[in-house]
Amino acid sequence: MTNSAVTPKSRNATWAWMLWDWAEQPYPTIMQTFIFPVYLAGAVASIDQKADQAIGWATAIAGVVLALIAPVLGRRSDENGKRKFWLVINTYILVAITAASFFVEPKPEFFLFGLVLYGLGSVIQESAFINYYAMLKQVTKDSNIGKISGFAWGLGYVGGIILLMVSLVGFVLPDVPWFGIPNQDGLNIRSIFLFSAVWILVFSIPMILFVPEIAKRATGPNESVIESYKKVWQQLKTLRLQAPETFKFLISSAIYRDGLAGVFTFGAVLGTLAFGFDQTSIIFFGVAANIVSGLGAAIGGILDDRIGSRSVIVASLIGLIVSGVCVFAFAGIGSTAYWIFGLMLCLFVGPAQASSRTFVSRFTPTGREGEVFGLYQLTGRAVSFLSGTFWSVSIAAAVALKVSGNTTIYGIWGLIAILAVGLALLLRVHPRPSVIE
Repeated sequence: MTNSAVTPKSRNATWAWMLWDWAEQPYPTIMQTFIFPVYLAGAVASIDQKADQAIGWATAIAGVVLALIAPVLGRRSDENGKRKFWLVINTYILVAITAASFFVEPKPEFFLFGLVLYGLGSVIQESAFINYYAMLKQVTKDSNIGKISGFAWGLGYVGGIILLMVSLVGFVLPDVPWFGIPNQDGLNIRSIFLFSAVWILVFSIPMILFVPEIAKRATGPNESVIESYKKVWQQLKTLRLQAPETFKFLISSAIYRDGLAGVFTFGAVLGTLAFGFDQTSIIFFGVAANIVSGLGAAIGGILDDRIGSRSVIVASLIGLIVSGVCVFAFAGIGSTAYWIFGLMLCLFVGPAQASSRTFVSRFTPTGREGEVFGLYQLTGRAVSFLSGTFWSVSIAAAVALKVSGNTTIYGIWGLIAILAVGLALLLRVHPRPSVIE
């Protein structure tokens, strides 16, 4: 059962939980999408290193690693009463990775180092999400769980807007960036990564102070890591018979969520390499994208409590597929097409992501949230090679077929295919699955 009453203490916990979406926003906004991968592709990598495909493979490898560890991480945090503890640890590791990105100089010999940080950061962020999502039922009621989830996602996008504006005004546009930082050797861009690390560190403090830790389970002896893996495997084998709708949702969401991740992972790369955006243009686009995405997430959260999580996700996936097709079909127009249809993509990403975690929370029993979200991340990461692989293969196929024009744009077809398959499978899922036993 979720909480039926809202006290001042629980309100503080709710707001502190929501603020973590704001706190970790530098990673998806700066490090995954609009600045770090653009910096890697445009300033660090040489042409021979094929940055667009390399970033895709780094994403795929990170997904495989997370798939191996996700279910056990969630299960053990439930068992040991260390849900918040591990979220804090992952947050601080993410701070360290973000700060370490400062040392990636704009030289080809630093490209591999940058890719390793990029992939490792993805693993840590997704690991943090297991326990963060598991906390959702701790800070909500049945009547507002969709709204809180959607608003938290929207709050993260607001943080992204501020981050990008500070990056633009303070570090990218000025002849002399803030604090007298020189522009040579990419120091102005690299300093954004240090600023991002401080942001994550500072704004994660309310979550540490106000969101309570869960109690350790009193029943049974402590599980070893090997025993945790065995029980997760047993649960996966029986899930299809015990909770078939849940099983179908985990499979469908695994596929379409990887497509959603691909939209953000490769969005800035697409804008840079296919539509000719420079670093400044990408940041302006990022600001607009976060505004649109935040509005979409907030509206989707309100609709979630009214029409159901699955309906919001279905509508969002349809919107994403149509928008993706339009990005390709109207690419000949130039950057205007990406401004219009790229922002349409952003409008639908937020609601699909927020309502997915809400949907899982609705059929998860209290006390097993970490375990179930571990399975949620496991199934997602088990196929997380899809977006990176399909993106890279689509581009490689275009190159092999010697199509005319820029071949990077063909990567969008890989993402569209993943979203379409996920949508088809989601339509077979009952709108209100039974609670997992």
